[in-house]
Amino acid sequence: MLPLASLVLLSSLHWTAVLAADNGLAITPQMGWNTWNHFGCDISEDTILSAAQAIIANNLTDLGYEYVIMDDCWHAPSRDNQTGAPVADPAKFPNGIKDLSDKIHAMGLKFGIYSDAGTYTCGGRFGSLGYEDIDAKTYAEWGVDYLKYDNCYNEGLSGTPHISHERYANMSRALNATGRPILYSMCNWGEDGPWNFAQNIANSWRISGDIMDNFDRYDDRCPCTSVIDCKLPGFHCAMTRIIDFAAPVGQKAGPGHWNDLDMLEIGNGGMTFDEYVTHFSMWSILKSPLILGNDVTNMTNETLTIITNKAIIDINQDAAGSPTNRMWKRSVDEGGDLSLWAGSLVNNTYVFALLNTSPAEQTVQVDFVDVFFDQGKVYQTQPYEVFDLWQKDDEGTWGKSFGIIQGSMNVTIGVHQTKVWKAVPAPQTSTRRDYAEL
Repeated sequence: MLPLASLVLLSSLHWTAVLAADNGLAITPQMGWNTWNHFGCDISEDTILSAAQAIIANNLTDLGYEYVIMDDCWHAPSRDNQTGAPVADPAKFPNGIKDLSDKIHAMGLKFGIYSDAGTYTCGGRFGSLGYEDIDAKTYAEWGVDYLKYDNCYNEGLSGTPHISHERYANMSRALNATGRPILYSMCNWGEDGPWNFAQNIANSWRISGDIMDNFDRYDDRCPCTSVIDCKLPGFHCAMTRIIDFAAPVGQKAGPGHWNDLDMLEIGNGGMTFDEYVTHFSMWSILKSPLILGNDVTNMTNETLTIITNKAIIDINQDAAGSPTNRMWKRSVDEGGDLSLWAGSLVNNTYVFALLNTSPAEQTVQVDFVDVFFDQGKVYQTQPYEVFDLWQKDDEGTWGKSFGIIQGSMNVTIGVHQTKVWKAVPAPQTSTRRDYAEL
């Protein structure tokens, strides 16, 4: 029989889990925009309102982008000296945060804010450690819908899953106590393995140090080669490094609780078009939140093409909530590797993708034995109608059909490209078609 202390702890964790599961948020990965990747600390009321207006003008709301998130550096120099409540910088936000939130809501969008589970934020402003109740109460009064909660200056309150859990659970409890549904986005950089302890207290959790706008550059500030037992998550993590980090932990994600691969860099200029396609594709099929991090008031057609691919977004937002798994990873002679990813969708449909991180074009045979390894022999041998989700059909809709394919297909894939397909089981009487190149 468990000792009384253990029973009390289990009861407390169960109470927290019920509240977190019942907030009704992030049933599919959250979508929106955040100030940090492009603007850093250089933000103001105008920055956020202009972005909100651009989101609407570009019809991004129709695709699911709904949260407008104000990151670090919104704070006044200090808290209210009488109540301890958070206060906004009066120069940047002369009308206050409640007024800004009301304006965002009036546009039909939702408003997000940032704080830190430490004494200071990463930008050196006041943090929420020890102020969880008053901060959560104030955010609710301001009409906040989303909290990104960082990990700087945490006073050493990390090192085991239990210690990190308790520090982040304090804010979870405080948010729940307000009675306002507030999406809780933990940003503890994967420290202490949040995929193992955060499902009951948060809607999403970061799995790595901060992303940088680069495809595959190694940086000593992101030193871990595996996310498992990583002791220094760091920052300046290249995009493909984060993909490798995400591969083993997809099993921990699902409706209401997601692995967060960090905010998107698409449109910030550090990668090529194909690399940004890979970025958006992999974040989508791994079921990461899709939080834009570019200047949405000044976007190229290429950027808009990527972030508005409805077929790829539909994979991310699929109701089954099942991240893809990496079925194999193979080194290639020129450097880099090829990897095959596959997963299930609703209504007995499937998604699979091929990623080429090498510096050369590759031709590879994709075998359905690998794609449908988890589903078994019947699925491996039956025919499928296969749709290329990065090509448009004759009506201009993303997802061009390549007909009925059975057994395998040969694929030529360019430098740093990702190709994504949707597979729908076809009647057994259908005629098989072979394609030398897809």
